[in-house]
Amino acid sequence: MTDTEPSAGGAPRAPRRRFRVLRWILGGLGALVVLAVVGILIYSQVGVMRAEPDPLAEARANPGMTITEDGAGIVLSPTDGDTGRGLVFIPGAKVDALGYVATFADTVVDDGVTVVITRPWLNLAFFDPRPLSTFTDLAPAVESWAVGGHSLGGVRACQLASDADALVLFASYCATDLTASGLPVLSLSGSEDGLSTPQKIADAATELPSDAVFVEIPGASHASFGAYGPQAGDGTPTIDRAEVDRIIADELDTFLPAP
Repeated sequence: MTDTEPSAGGAPRAPRRRFRVLRWILGGLGALVVLAVVGILIYSQVGVMRAEPDPLAEARANPGMTITEDGAGIVLSPTDGDTGRGLVFIPGAKVDALGYVATFADTVVDDGVTVVITRPWLNLAFFDPRPLSTFTDLAPAVESWAVGGHSLGGVRACQLASDADALVLFASYCATDLTASGLPVLSLSGSEDGLSTPQKIADAATELPSDAVFVEIPGASHASFGAYGPQAGDGTPTIDRAEVDRIIADELDTFLPAP
């Protein structure tokens, strides 16, 4: 009796065999998908870089800044009134959003800029499909919005830039061609950055408009753009973090478009 001949019960054997093979294949693919999802979940939660407690506590105690935490992000508002200017800031990969609160204290308090620090899904900006409006809606009084991000967060900011009035890269660069966008762009980087190195910043400059502004902060490393401690693979900073925060504030104040 061949595979295509009826069995004792009268049903052909070949269709049954093909069904079993298909079921095994689909089951194997399903298992691979489950393993991939579990792997991503584990990776996104292990080794998350948390905010350094002292800079965060100091920022929380600053009477000139109001901190409002939301599931979508953290809103830093100037207590004495804003200027109508805002920045949506996307954290680097696996960096807690609170690790950037201290970084923007000078920007908020001294220059009246509202900053919304997003909380990316799975701590990875690439897995967060939410539009820019999800975050700008958290501060409806702001009239002019820039979008920016640190490291991988900056790459994601480039993808959202068409919905903003300006783009700011913090130790980051674009993988999106914005050369014809006409968008004002500010690139802040560090001379001692071991991850988004000066060479990588220079190589990716061709993705930005020709009038993009580049500012390299002498002595700053990759982690100098936050307050979350040292980062593997980074260079050694030779500048105080508070000084980096001050330079960031000064550059943003000059660059951010008025409403």
